[in-house]
Amino acid sequence: MTQSPRLALGFILVTITLDAIGIGLIFPVMPELIEEVTGGTLAAAALWGGVLSTSFAVMQFLFGPVLGSLSDWYGRRPVLLLSLGVMALAYLIMALAPTIWLLLAARLVAGIAAATQSTATAFIADISTPDQRGRRFGLIGACFGIGFILGPLIGGLVASIDTRAPFYAAAAMALANLIIGLIVLPETVTARTRRAFTWSRGNPIGALKSLTALPGLKRPLLTFLIIAVAMNVYPAIWAFYGKARFDWDTTMIGHSLGVYGVSFALGQALLVGPLIQRFGEHRAAFLGMWVDVVSLTALGFVTSGALALALTPITALGGVVTPAIQALLSRQTPDNAQGELQGVLASLNALAMITAPLMMTATFAAFTAPDAAIFSPGAPFLLAAILMVAAIALHVAKSRETPSGSPTLPPSSL
Repeated sequence: MTQSPRLALGFILVTITLDAIGIGLIFPVMPELIEEVTGGTLAAAALWGGVLSTSFAVMQFLFGPVLGSLSDWYGRRPVLLLSLGVMALAYLIMALAPTIWLLLAARLVAGIAAATQSTATAFIADISTPDQRGRRFGLIGACFGIGFILGPLIGGLVASIDTRAPFYAAAAMALANLIIGLIVLPETVTARTRRAFTWSRGNPIGALKSLTALPGLKRPLLTFLIIAVAMNVYPAIWAFYGKARFDWDTTMIGHSLGVYGVSFALGQALLVGPLIQRFGEHRAAFLGMWVDVVSLTALGFVTSGALALALTPITALGGVVTPAIQALLSRQTPDNAQGELQGVLASLNALAMITAPLMMTATFAAFTAPDAAIFSPGAPFLLAAILMVAAIALHVAKSRETPSGSPTLPPSSL
């Protein structure tokens, strides 16, 4: 690797930030664009919006392990750069799409190409020592959080030019990042860590099966999934919760989401590294999960909007959980399967993004319906707290598997 590792790390972090900005750019205009291409009502547009969001997550679930395993074979650089190019093309098609079906097709392609974060995480695992990975995984979360804060803000401004303008802007960002990557991005997969691609390990089920066959990975993978489902309660019901519990208007909901986004980004950037260094990955994750239990339970019962906002920064401490679990998993995964691991984690996260909204909104509806026996808009947060307790139980349970460090499996054994 002739390029500076620091320069490569900087590029990866910028890539993740721009990728998140590109995704967030299109949020403000999606309802209007769907209405435009369908000629239907806002209610019908909302249904199509759900289809587009779910299809994106389904593609990530199906193709995350494929691209992760391909990056273990062909290398991080070509997979990452190709993903950026395809993403730019998908945004351009969305900008030009005259029908909802072409818009859906482009969204499916974008979901397949959205391997930026998983491939980038594998790249960082390649250039980091096991002790550095938790802190650097936290930086990935911080960059993604910053991007999601800036994306909708920039998208709202660009949309004043034209409904399609945010899509052109997102395409331009992806293309510019591709060009920069061609110049500064090195390859990190070596002859020692390269592993041949097989479809039996490239699909979500096969990849998960092969990883769980390794010592020490079953429980943390299941823990990761449960945590992902629990923490998706925020995007799933926050807007509904704020309106039902505190009578917040759209502006206030937007401000509250901004507070959460800033708190999360700062926590990932400033707290994850020191906490993992001080307590280690296992204890830092344990601490973060208990912080999540307390904050989720508090949101389940709180009746003051000001208090709910005051609780939000506390959730930043809980942000250490995912990077710490990722670092634990990465430490126990062979060097030549880091891409496969990140692809599986992308699939599990996508699975959580599919199931959590259904679970949390159904719970919200059951406890806010006119005939509900108990009126409790915070019930989904209490459900999430219960899930987090289950994750804690898995995390602390004595493993019957013997950790094996971070071996490298020979290509011939695969």
